[in-house]
Amino acid sequence: MDGGAQVMSVGFPRMHKEAGERRDYLPDLVATVAAAGADVVIEQGFGSGMGLAEDDYTSRSSRIRVGTNEEAFAQDIVVTLRCPETDEFHKIRPGTTLVAMLHFSTRPARIEALVAAGIEAVSLDGIIDDTGRRLVVNAPAVAWNGVEAAFDVLEVTWPKLRSASRGPVQGLVLGIGTIGRHAVEAVSNFGSRARRNAYLTAGFSGVVVRAVGRNVTGDEPTMRELLASTDVLVDASQRDDPSRPLVPNPWIAALPAHAVIADLVVDPYLLDAALPTVRSVEGIPRGNLDHYAFAPDDPAWSDTIPDEIPTEHRRHVVSCYSWPGVRPHPCMELYGAQLASLLVVMIDREGATGLRADGPLEERALHRAWLRTWLRTGGAPHHGGRGALLAT
Repeated sequence: MDGGAQVMSVGFPRMHKEAGERRDYLPDLVATVAAAGADVVIEQGFGSGMGLAEDDYTSRSSRIRVGTNEEAFAQDIVVTLRCPETDEFHKIRPGTTLVAMLHFSTRPARIEALVAAGIEAVSLDGIIDDTGRRLVVNAPAVAWNGVEAAFDVLEVTWPKLRSASRGPVQGLVLGIGTIGRHAVEAVSNFGSRARRNAYLTAGFSGVVVRAVGRNVTGDEPTMRELLASTDVLVDASQRDDPSRPLVPNPWIAALPAHAVIADLVVDPYLLDAALPTVRSVEGIPRGNLDHYAFAPDDPAWSDTIPDEIPTEHRRHVVSCYSWPGVRPHPCMELYGAQLASLLVVMIDREGATGLRADGPLEERALHRAWLRTWLRTGGAPHHGGRGALLAT
């Protein structure tokens, strides 16, 4: 920090999204923030979901102390992974910098609430370098954890999967971006290398994976033909128009009865927004860490999907807003490593309002992810279309 600058404070509140959400930032990241000259408040119980004690944090620096949820939210910079609920925004002082996965492009109500509260929001999913590459992302975990869950379900819906008499498993991946490429690898390995090794040792056939992009997903006859021979359908798509599904609900009828749909995008249904959003595979539920596997008769189809959305044709679905959270410790190790130097820059610039568009690389990346920048540029998509990679 510059000589004479104020001492910045950073709060790390816990996430209380669902019981299965056990992730908190690890001691190394919190210690890095303290070493950058900031006073740090972690919420009581921080790290406990991953077997860590408060002393694992406070022993790293005298600048780190334990406080209440309200105290963690009351600091100059508030850092969490998933966005706090909008009814928690009142805990954040106007002018505070909130750093979290905020997904501006598909959360218009969230943007309105952030602006109304005077919060200087920086979206982790919007931190991109000069080439459009995301700097805080766990793409392999999104793909591998989601695809592994799909094969767990496929073992139940299709007993023939564990039979030497079957032919190759057929996988279809929608999307050929970063997540799609990892998904292709994950599907080719039955969702886990341990399962692949066990299957190959048992003499089971392998997997044929097809990946398609925009030039195919809009071709109904071709898509129906592909779906008819698909055992695992993986949605890793990035749409230019999120108001239209890539796979309309009637097309799902083409899938074999045992097929499993792996939803890695996890867009919400926002039908009343100025720019509506629907699921790219139409009529499937949206899951979380407490509940991410859905049978066709799961109540979620009627309880969570808007009445306007057709759901007549169903298959087993795995969908989780937070696929990396299935394995919390390695997830937070990666996020912490990616975020450490960025938070040091944020502290040095004394929050989002000090960020410069023409600063060094990491400062420019943070400036792009600032809500004011996003609004100033008309809510332009961040290199990859709206709704890209929501499974944080």
